[in-house]
Amino acid sequence: MKILVTGGLGFIGSHTVVELQQRGYEVVIIDNLSNSSLTVLDGIENITGKRPFFEQLELRDKSSVFSFFEIHQDIVGVIHFAASKAVGESVTNPLLYYENNINTLVYVLQALEKYQIPNFIFSSSCTVYGQADELPITENAAIKNAESPYGNTKQIGEEIIQEVCGVSKDLKAIALRYFNPIGAHPSSEIGELPIGVPQNLVPYITQTGIGIRNELSVFGNDYPTADGTCVRDYIHVVDLAKAHAVALERLMNNHNKNSYETFNVGTGTGSTVLEVIQSFERVSGTSLSYSIAPRRFGDVISAYADTTKVNIELGWKAELSLDDAMRSAWDWENRIKK
Repeated sequence: MKILVTGGLGFIGSHTVVELQQRGYEVVIIDNLSNSSLTVLDGIENITGKRPFFEQLELRDKSSVFSFFEIHQDIVGVIHFAASKAVGESVTNPLLYYENNINTLVYVLQALEKYQIPNFIFSSSCTVYGQADELPITENAAIKNAESPYGNTKQIGEEIIQEVCGVSKDLKAIALRYFNPIGAHPSSEIGELPIGVPQNLVPYITQTGIGIRNELSVFGNDYPTADGTCVRDYIHVVDLAKAHAVALERLMNNHNKNSYETFNVGTGTGSTVLEVIQSFERVSGTSLSYSIAPRRFGDVISAYADTTKVNIELGWKAELSLDDAMRSAWDWENRIKK
């Protein structure tokens, strides 16, 4: 069975491709290489023994999208990662995010409708909740005004998919609202590979630890949390990749209860920024250079998941710890520096 993974050379996408291939699926990858590298294909092949089909394609070009699906009409499911994903960048360049995250989603959905491809997994985010009123966050939590254009594109994306599923005869979709993916494959063949200055905490930590960056800035230490720094639910990317495969199989086996479903994907445990730094120092034996900086616009105080629904409905549960994730991220950083 052929599965399309858009953005499949990215951080989460590449780990999901590995999981799918290890489960016996034929995987086709679309990526525009704006935040990824062709070398990721080598890593996937080294892990799985099979090189997935890859096509460099710009999903913002509608005609290219339809030409691709005209050729690959035997695709039975799509996992859609392709999107810009940095909160800070979205604040300074919102139009890029609305074009890249919304237009591409619409074009892919139009192609699924035309070619009657029924199974669709959407890469959503806990940012749809904004600053939740209650913790841990359940799927029934209010969808508040987004704290950033990035978060807004995920809210709008979910609304579009839900409305399409409501009128489509064929389309079934699951939006996975995941929290903060970190870590790397235990083989160190693939991992998070940011282009330029990292926008996410963990690669900035590992780049600082190895000497690429002089110092890590911790944005705010006066939040109402245990140590004053922001709290997030950090999930190992390998666990997250497995959740995508399980969600896809739920749709393919017609085990979904509605044509559109949402699931939180996290560990259910919140960790502060300083706790993440301490985990890194613990597993690496390296003292990290960091300083406290002013709060960053768009950051919520605390966000961690209630995972009851995903545990019961999908039979999925995070298995790897924060230390596991930080150790794998550090191993990956040392591998790519060589």
